[in-house]
Amino acid sequence: MTDLFPVTLVTGFGSGTGAAAAGQLRARGGRVAVTGLAAERLRRFAKDVGDPPELLTLPGDASDHEAVEAAVQATLTAYGRLDAVVANAGFATHDDLATGDPAGWRDMVLTNVLGPALLIRSSLAALRETRGRIVIVGSVAGFVYGAGNIYGITKWAMTGLAENTRRMVTGDGVGVTLVAPGRTDSLFWDGRGGAPEGMEMMTSDQVAESIVWALGQPAGVDVNTVVMRPIGQPV
Repeated sequence: MTDLFPVTLVTGFGSGTGAAAAGQLRARGGRVAVTGLAAERLRRFAKDVGDPPELLTLPGDASDHEAVEAAVQATLTAYGRLDAVVANAGFATHDDLATGDPAGWRDMVLTNVLGPALLIRSSLAALRETRGRIVIVGSVAGFVYGAGNIYGITKWAMTGLAENTRRMVTGDGVGVTLVAPGRTDSLFWDGRGGAPEGMEMMTSDQVAESIVWALGQPAGVDVNTVVMRPIGQPV
């Protein structure tokens, strides 16, 4: 694993899955840069694990071009290379096209759709040099239809982004994987007052394991789509 991907940049630390992926990559000996909006949470995370030199915390907005460029450059400056990126930043407004509040839609669309595109744009030159990998964390909502679900629309866009990116970079030796989880016990549910009691859930660690598995594929192997649900989730 670490021979192939010694340096990984993960966006969206605050989701739970981002932190879990960073922890698993570090446990395998990798160096990891993580980004997120919550600077204090990033600082606490680094302090809790002893401020190791193989962890770089970078406060910033995943939907801001300059911030994403700066994160990529900071990673390259700190570690001298970039082998993989994980576009994990995203959130839901938990409303619909008929009754929702459009005031919240702009930030959601920019984070969920523009954010991964900016990360790919900013990191591509470095990934071509290392013949690295891109993981985009989408959702089952990007494969099934939900009446009026605008969050789902952003995830359908990420499904398309992953395949369009793969077709663009596969000739350069860069792998692209879309990891599309179903119901996960994470901060996603905070905007809905918590997950419904008794609902089947995966953990952030389980989703992170699939991300790390995708990154650790043998050289020359490109697993393109991983759709995962907890057993018991029907759609």
